[in-house]
Amino acid sequence: MSGEERATRKNVAVALQGGAAHGAFSWGVLDRLLEDGRIGIEGVSGTSSGAINAALLAYGSDRSGPSGARSVMDRFWRRISEESEKRRWTAHMLLRLMRLRAVRISRKPAFFDVMSRILLPYRFDPETMNPMREVLAEHVDFEALRAASDGIKLFLNATNIATVKNRVFARDEVSLDAVLASSCLPFLFDAVEIDGERYWDGGYMGNPTIYPLIYECETPDIVLILTAPLTKRPVPQNSAEILARISEVSFTSTLMREMRAIAFVTGLVEKGLVAKEAGLKKINIHLIAPPGDDPDFEVEQRFNASWPFVSAMRDRGRAAAGTWLETCYDRVGRESSFEIDDAFV
Repeated sequence: MSGEERATRKNVAVALQGGAAHGAFSWGVLDRLLEDGRIGIEGVSGTSSGAINAALLAYGSDRSGPSGARSVMDRFWRRISEESEKRRWTAHMLLRLMRLRAVRISRKPAFFDVMSRILLPYRFDPETMNPMREVLAEHVDFEALRAASDGIKLFLNATNIATVKNRVFARDEVSLDAVLASSCLPFLFDAVEIDGERYWDGGYMGNPTIYPLIYECETPDIVLILTAPLTKRPVPQNSAEILARISEVSFTSTLMREMRAIAFVTGLVEKGLVAKEAGLKKINIHLIAPPGDDPDFEVEQRFNASWPFVSAMRDRGRAAAGTWLETCYDRVGRESSFEIDDAFV
């Protein structure tokens, strides 16, 4: 990048929503923004798979700038897809044997299917069932990440089970366990313990959490990268669809409330109803999200970590980011390119 290009680069803060394998969409968005070079990332807040991407982004950038971040994310997602393929046969056979045994005992396989989903995380060692631990440890030196205080501002959030409060881990607190806590779905893995407290997925309290970017970053521009479409969905018709919708509601409601608060405060600032001394500032919101008519973004697909699916998610993210750069880049630093009221109020 030339000196002139660096001088005209616009800084933003990025908020990354969780979504398991759909996090590859966010990877694609980040990859395209970093490739373009006109966007600088001052801070990043992430939840669940968004927390994973955030940690990879910050660590890779510390090592060798945008190219380092792109390389680390690419290697991680390829590796996690390989691990998923290795473990799929074992997990499939395990559940199949358990279901066969249930048929002999109870003749109620449907009931057993539900119970196995509930009991499975606490019957097996969560570290052996979660490939993220070893793969993350391979790709991120967390001690080095914490020590690089002049890098991208980093915020990961998790849900404290005992207090039912949001815990935000800043860069100097981020560890392997912090990332795993942010992405700990309670029906899949045991809770993650940090400093005597146990945590579940951060999506229950903020998906993603935006307020650290407002308070800790100088830029007024926040790019919200979603992994779920902002469209109306049909009313669920069966138990599986109901459970999927409950998950969507629980992981979206906190974002809805936070975006409404941002819209309210921004309106007060724009109308001159608050004094500058109050420390409030106008926030420019930008949105990059998947299309609403793509079946690959259904909740059921979130655990498809096969490489064809993951790479397709990446490509969709790159395409969405390319469209956003073409249509919205000029508005960065001046105004929002997305109306909060249209989707969140």
